[in-house]
Amino acid sequence: MTYIDEVHAVGMYGPRGGGITEREGLADRIDIIEGTLAKAFGTLGGYITGTSAVIDAVRSYAPGFIFTTSSAPVLAAGALAAVRHLKVSGEERRLQQEHARLLKTALAERGLPVAMTESHIVPVIVGDPKRCKALTDALLDEFDIYVQPINHPTVPRGTERIRLTATPLHGPPEIARLADALDTLWQRLALARAA
Repeated sequence: MTYIDEVHAVGMYGPRGGGITEREGLADRIDIIEGTLAKAFGTLGGYITGTSAVIDAVRSYAPGFIFTTSSAPVLAAGALAAVRHLKVSGEERRLQQEHARLLKTALAERGLPVAMTESHIVPVIVGDPKRCKALTDALLDEFDIYVQPINHPTVPRGTERIRLTATPLHGPPEIARLADALDTLWQRLALARAA
């Protein structure tokens, strides 16, 4: 069996927002696909797809499903509207990818250690848990920018980071403001710059 977690990709990749499996033309070859109704779809909850036997097994034996209830009608309606919209509109996906490239470029131009990946998620390596938390606290306190620190055990020790995601609505002014704020705090906290 082949399983894929598409929670960071659904709505954001593929011609109809089906995720990486759709983009790569592999969705019909995957046995179980997990996704979220949060993130790109902007509501709450998630889903899995698979054969009826697999779904029945998950419903019957997975503790997270046994003790849960179905989505509230307002959330289901919102998710359905978002899925329907993103199936026919590629503009949000195009803008998000464009803004992710702009963000990576802005960070790299300032010498910040940004990982240049194909993903819309932009990791910036801090490398120290206390300074990672200090960085995110200062971003919020001084610049009104909320960023979650990503520390061990989510990532290996010594690779602590922040992960940034520029949305379709975060354009050049917001990206420059974030990059400038990070540049200022990077210097203050004496964090390592890119080589």
